[in-house]
Order: sequence, then C-alpha cells, then structure tokens
Amino acid sequence: MTQPPKPSDPSDRFAPTGSTPASEWPESTRPSELRSSVFGSTSFDTLIMTGLPPEAAAPALFDVCHVGVVLRSVLFVNAVIAVGALFTAGAATPWLTTITLGSAVALPAVLLWLIFTCALKGTLKRWPLAAQWAAATGLGALCGALGWTLGAMTGLEVFDPRRWIAPAAAGAAMSGVIFQWLRLRAQARLPADATAKLAELQSRIRPHFLFNTLNTALSLVRLDPARAEGVLEDLAELFRVALADTGEAVTLADEVELAQRYLAIEQIRFGDRLQVSWELDADAGTARVPPLLLQPLVENAVRHGVEPAPEGGIIRVRTRVKLGRAVVSIANTVPSAPSQPGSGMALRNVRERVRLMHDVAAQFDTRHDGKVFRVQIVVPL
Repeated sequence: MTQPPKPSDPSDRFAPTGSTPASEWPESTRPSELRSSVFGSTSFDTLIMTGLPPEAAAPALFDVCHVGVVLRSVLFVNAVIAVGALFTAGAATPWLTTITLGSAVALPAVLLWLIFTCALKGTLKRWPLAAQWAAATGLGALCGALGWTLGAMTGLEVFDPRRWIAPAAAGAAMSGVIFQWLRLRAQARLPADATAKLAELQSRIRPHFLFNTLNTALSLVRLDPARAEGVLEDLAELFRVALADTGEAVTLADEVELAQRYLAIEQIRFGDRLQVSWELDADAGTARVPPLLLQPLVENAVRHGVEPAPEGGIIRVRTRVKLGRAVVSIANTVPSAPSQPGSGMALRNVRERVRLMHDVAAQFDTRHDGKVFRVQIVVPL
C-alpha cells in the first residue's frame, strides 16, 4: 500500500523529493550473496562516551517472550533429559521410553516457567539481582512440581505426586541455568547498543555534515527564513534522538519520521540530484525496532549511492506487512564509479541489534545486483 507524504511530514517543507515510478527501478531476480558481519566488543569507556550509563542501558533479563528463547529452552531441557536417561536405561527401547516419560513432565514445566517469567518480566526486571535469582529458581521449582503433578494426572504409575521434591529441585536447577544464559545474552547486548549509539553520535557530529547543514541554513536565512528554520529544526531533532536515552525499542513509524528528517536536510544539499521514493504501510509502522535503525541505512544510501554520482541517484524506502511481519526495504542506485569503501560499521550494528532484539524471528539481508543496493529487514509485528 502506497501512501503519499502527509502535509505534516518534515520532507514536505523542502524542494521536490518526488516519487519515482517502480518501472524506473531496475529489478533483478538473480540470487545474491548475503553479507556476513563480525561483531566486536566495546569497552566500558564507550558507554561513558555515549552518555548511556550501564544501569540505564541494561536490557531486561526476563525477556523470554521470543520464539528463539522458547525453542532453545525446550531443546536444552530435553537434551538434559536425554543425557540423564543414559544412566538409568540399559537398552534403546527403555532409553526412549524414559525420555518420553521425562519429556511429558519437563515440557509442561518449562513452558509454564517461560509463561510466568514472560508475564512478570516488567516486575521482575526492577528487582535486585539476588531477588531475580530467587524468583527464577523459585518459579522453576514450582513449575517442576506442577509438571510432575500434571504427569500424575495422566494416570501413569511412574508419576507419583508425592515425589515432587526431585522434580522441583530439577526445575530450580534448570531455571537457574536458563537464567544465567539470559544474563549472558543480556550482557552481550550492551556492547552492541553502545557501539551503535557511538557510531550514530560520530555520524551526527561529523564536521562536514554539520558544516554543510549549517551552511545550507545560512544560505536560506535571507531568501527563505521558513525553510532555514525547518532545516535547523530537523538538525536539532536528529541530535536530540542521538543524545537521548531512547530505551528498549521504538516504533517503525518513529524511525521512518527520523529518516524523513535526515533526507529532507540532504534534499536541500543535493537538490534534484537526490530523488526519494516513499512507499509506507501504516500497519507496518507499529512494529517495534531498535532505536536509530533506519537513519544510518539511509545515510549510507546517500553517501555511497548519491554523493559519488554526478547525476545523483534514487533512494527508495518501502514498508509493508507480509505474513504477519513488518518488512522494511531501503534501496539506492549504485554509481558507475564506485564510492570510497566504508567501514561497514552501520550495517554490522543494525544487523546485530535487530538479531539481539528479535532473535530468530527477524531477518537482515543485503543484496547488490550491480545497479541497485538493497537492505531488507523483517521484524515481527
């Protein structure tokens, strides 16, 4: 679904951004290689440089409401049961029987633990670490006992509801291991957020970008004061977002608005050389994404697709809903003369942050067919 820019959109104040027909975009059905990334670590100094204290940046440890976390937890518990059954079974058939009976107890128990922790994550994340450990293991013991009781209700003699101490202890131990994994996973997220934050600050404070933007505003002060004011407002908004503590996630609609402000500023610089096409689906705008997600991608499109080309280039931003997921596509034409290679930091950080927020439920692909470079992000709604 295509939406024309609304009158309140920041880009409407400036020279024609235009809407490029789809027929002018070269399409390719050939498969392309996906570019891999390597994520590096970030020191505590980076957190200080970005103005993001560790306690503010730390994500919720009980963020288990993801398909990937549920799948890994279930597989881990069943793997432990399979290994433990080796010590009690002497042949293949009894071993499989033991695994089946054990899974009948463990599966409800682990699912109940995940449901409880997901429902209570808003409360538990405010508790001290020791209390979180106690809550995690206590819920594990309770769910282990409940799983044993549910097994007893099947009528099988092997499940004795009076023997709940062992399953409760096993549930507490397994939940402790899963909680420790969630802690390590949350700690791994800190460097990615801090590095991306630092990259955005460096991008926003880059001297040539600031100089060009202010120069553009100064040149418009006498000729068109209203447009000059609009440029400065957009610049102030970009700095505000970069310096603010944006929290866990923002909506895709907010990210689109920020990208529109950035491209509106660049539109003043490049004029007719920069053509922008927006195809926005309002339903996709409700998706939750990491903050500062789209702006570095559209900045890359300007730097590597428009700036090096004397004739300019085209940037196409599209959002849509497909199979219950939000799909974001950012494409730019590629100049005949290649631009100076970048560090790839923006793509690496965006890829890592999307993966850490949505795990296996998200996708991040980059494709280059010779004429157009595309970045596609898929996140759950």
